[in-house]
Amino acid sequence: MYAQISNFILQSKTTNLKSSKFPKEYLDLDVKFSFGMGTPAKISWVSIHNNDIRNTKGINCVYLYYKEENILVLAYGIMEAFVGGDTWSNEVSDNNPTIAEYFETNSIKKPYRYGDSYVFKSYQPKVENGSLSFINHKNGNTISGEQFDKDLNQLVEYYGKIINIEIKNEDSSYSQGLFYMESQLEDFIINNWKNTELGKKYDLIYENGDLISKQYKTHIGIIDILAKDKKNRNHVVIELKRNQTSDDTFGQLTRYMGWIKRHLKDDNVKGIIIAGKYDKKLDYALEYAPFDTEVFIYNVSFTLNEFKKG
Repeated sequence: MYAQISNFILQSKTTNLKSSKFPKEYLDLDVKFSFGMGTPAKISWVSIHNNDIRNTKGINCVYLYYKEENILVLAYGIMEAFVGGDTWSNEVSDNNPTIAEYFETNSIKKPYRYGDSYVFKSYQPKVENGSLSFINHKNGNTISGEQFDKDLNQLVEYYGKIINIEIKNEDSSYSQGLFYMESQLEDFIINNWKNTELGKKYDLIYENGDLISKQYKTHIGIIDILAKDKKNRNHVVIELKRNQTSDDTFGQLTRYMGWIKRHLKDDNVKGIIIAGKYDKKLDYALEYAPFDTEVFIYNVSFTLNEFKKG
């Protein structure tokens, strides 16, 4: 990320507000570069985040470039709408100053915005002979590109732990939002089966006139949806990627497929994962999956689009 942030700083010194050339992802997280809306902002920023966590908990890993002060802060970011709420842990607030506190301690005028975010690292960009370097704002030492990226990765790693805590905490706004979305999605798929891509290839299963596909019970758990292939009549295990990691979802799918193979005597059982977003971990898991597996992506209008690997 060192090279991208260097370019970000150089562009922040111009009136160019375009960000299309910058990356959209970093280590499986979403990335957004902003130089202002309509006119150059006093503080340009780069947010590295999980969209769901950013929208429900209001936290991100963020570079904030205070142009007038020429200070780049790598921060435990707090979106302004979430200030005062349940954001970062006490571990962060107890051990790191807010940007406002940091500026005051270093005799810098009050930050124009984002003063409630917590400082993780601070740098002073230095342009010399057309090239840019970063100076440690605390001790004046030049930061190598390797160290610069190491700083970011350390913050991202901590952010990842927060995400996992939110995923596992059923009472969090993030998990509750996912639970509501997933329960609605499951009902939508069943009620609109014939109009989805799934309904074109697979049939729901009925027994004595009753639908048994939804929440199909096994002695190792409940399959979200169990269907059958229209052509060969093999079973199809369909799992929603719920408030859990990609690894957990993939493991759960394979366990249910193993159960179908053993107990329903179906050697050609197929697996489908339905997720709000396709991530690299799923991609790698499916690369060498020893069975037939598909992934469908849903959007907020609950349409289903099959993911096609390039």
